[in-house]
Amino acid sequence: MTPSAVITLPRLLARVPYLLAGLPGILRGLRLANNARGSAVGGLADCVESATLSNPQGIALIQGDEQLSYAEFDQWANRLAHRLRAGGLQQGDCAVLMLENRLELLACVVACAKLGVVAALLNSSQRGQVLAHSINLVKPRIALVGAELLEAFDEVQEQLQLPADGRYYFADQATWREPGQAPAGWQHPAAELATQPASKPLLARPVQAEDPCFYIYTSGTTGLPKAVVFNHGRFLKGYGVFGLGAVRLSRADRLYCSLPFYHATAMVVCWGSVLSAQAALIMVRKFSASRFLDEVRRHGATAFGYVGELCRYLLDQPARPDDADTPLRIMVGNGMRSAIWGSFKQRFGIQRVVEFYASSEGNIGFTNLLNLDNTVGFTPYPYAIVRYNRDSEAPQRDARGHLQRVRPGEVGLLIGEITEKTPFHGYTDPAKTESCILRDVFKPGDAWFNTGDLMLHQGWRHAQFVDRLGDTFRWKGENVSTTEVEAVLDGIEGVGEAVVYGVEIAGTNGRAGMACIRLDHAPADFDFQRLLGELRRQLPHYAVPLFLRLSEKMETTGTFKHKKAPLKEQGFDPQSCADPLYAWLPGDERYVPVDVELHAAIQGGAYRY
Repeated sequence: MTPSAVITLPRLLARVPYLLAGLPGILRGLRLANNARGSAVGGLADCVESATLSNPQGIALIQGDEQLSYAEFDQWANRLAHRLRAGGLQQGDCAVLMLENRLELLACVVACAKLGVVAALLNSSQRGQVLAHSINLVKPRIALVGAELLEAFDEVQEQLQLPADGRYYFADQATWREPGQAPAGWQHPAAELATQPASKPLLARPVQAEDPCFYIYTSGTTGLPKAVVFNHGRFLKGYGVFGLGAVRLSRADRLYCSLPFYHATAMVVCWGSVLSAQAALIMVRKFSASRFLDEVRRHGATAFGYVGELCRYLLDQPARPDDADTPLRIMVGNGMRSAIWGSFKQRFGIQRVVEFYASSEGNIGFTNLLNLDNTVGFTPYPYAIVRYNRDSEAPQRDARGHLQRVRPGEVGLLIGEITEKTPFHGYTDPAKTESCILRDVFKPGDAWFNTGDLMLHQGWRHAQFVDRLGDTFRWKGENVSTTEVEAVLDGIEGVGEAVVYGVEIAGTNGRAGMACIRLDHAPADFDFQRLLGELRRQLPHYAVPLFLRLSEKMETTGTFKHKKAPLKEQGFDPQSCADPLYAWLPGDERYVPVDVELHAAIQGGAYRY
């Protein structure tokens, strides 16, 4: 990183007119976010109901040829809430949701919110042991399962700690129009909604900001997925800071979102921004780069949600003279690389890039309020960017035991101070929560959340994302837990030891998975095709290592931790290491040896990852 990335005073002053134009929304959003804590009454359901009251006939949701007004959507969620309560679901219970991006998912989330029930948003890519773990982790009262994920559910149902009457089924169609048929043994709420009240269900105690709204699963720092507690107050903060303060849509806007709604970017940032303006959400089942512009024009989308990988896929499409001839003005998301920021805006005619930084479990977030290029933006919350020692893989402390802040233009570890206004709610596992807290950072008794992310200090409370640290890396817009992948590899016959880490592929976002493995016998006797098959069966597609390195001995530290830094630096370059290397090429069904020519082809973009 260079000092040119630092935010200068002239650059900041040039944005003052833009800041003043958005100031009323920014102040409203910050005020709402500041009040959304503790026992303050309010949450997700109130946001939907407020939009319905203000704009009942306005279009709330669009998917394909289907659309629903706010009044229709709110009544649907009310009827579903009454039906779930009739089945025994009570305030404080948990419901796991297994549906892909479709409107039924949002109806279930809102129905749960109206009942004061926590919705566990399962990653639709999870299978096998990982899926069973994620479900059992939150001790659900019921499971709401879409037909598209029924097979995945059936594979693990015998391992689940779920009441016998807790299985609710939704056909893979617009069930508010036609409920379809449920398999034997499954409850079928869509077929019974007409008999339920359309009014809001009454609760013994109003939902408060501190109440859990949903669980979002994250790889955290180690092990199997963890359920992050995302309370109603955090949803209101997203609604206020992003919706009212940063994105600032109007009722006439339509936001196109193909990101998975089991992540906070879609569920909180994108949908929260839509609800705050009583605008329309265009919910897309699966992203397609080739169909993107056609769908944008078809639905009149004026904004869209993104992650960096999505933007790269769009830029990789053949350029057309009319690429900028769309209603799009605004994009909101994270992971936009500096190298493509300007070219993407110019090619697609984007006026505003609302880049942000946040994590599902964290207490610190940045938002590009001023529409500056190449920054995750500004934060009003207490944070620090501190010196980090890559060799010891820990923040660096001075002679007094305190951490040291970096200067503008320097890179360090981002930490967020844990205060009453910026709490760290953590995970369902208290031990995992404590492991993410740094104590006695600048003074005795203080506590800070360790984000595990390196950031460039740009000055004026702005920052630029640099890299992830620790035992996770990000690929295809997903966090990958290295220990989760290592556990699967360790269970495969013939693998004696495994170390997993992320490596860079030129021209891509994030880091691709790579595993350094020690085999129990000669490579010639090892079944690499079976290895790939087992990895694909047990792991989400984005977590399967794309590269392998065979090593006879693993390097460890004095405390017997694997040394990952040298492995990351050498990557899959045969000129940097003498160990045999293998790659899983796009569209192939096996790992193939990597030589100098193949390495150059991969880094040169000959293979599309």
